[in-house]
Amino acid sequence: MKKFFTTQAQPWITLLARLILGGVLLAAGWIKAMAPTEAQSSVRVYQILPTGVANSFGLILPWLEIGIALLLIVGIWVKWSGFAGGALMLLFIVAIAQAWARKLPINCGCFGNGGITADGKVHPWVYATEIMRDTGLVLCAAFLMRFPGGKFGLDDRKGA
Repeated sequence: MKKFFTTQAQPWITLLARLILGGVLLAAGWIKAMAPTEAQSSVRVYQILPTGVANSFGLILPWLEIGIALLLIVGIWVKWSGFAGGALMLLFIVAIAQAWARKLPINCGCFGNGGITADGKVHPWVYATEIMRDTGLVLCAAFLMRFPGGKFGLDDRKGA
């Protein structure tokens, strides 16, 4: 059974994990890159960073997401791009959790909505589902770090 996993199933699961994590990062990054004002707002609403730093991070984050996404999708430096994608997801989980604990009325801002809820209210289920989604993406990243070699990747080294 172990041999089946390593020779048959694992390369396809790695491809799937790369495409899921990379696809989410690419979509989120692209939407934010096309709307930089909303991207800055999405970072500011968390009220963690000073305004100037939040604005700068809001401009840099989309391009960081896009870069990591492209590495994952084409299968280059899978272990390290998986690590970077997972680290971003953990950062997002912490940010969402602290906003939830502080009862800040936010949408995560992941997909270009500026991060503010339309009605200005805290919606616990929204926070929980966003944390669950990002936890699933962290698990994809962890799988990629453990099993970086997969189908259709440009990186032919198993441990790269």
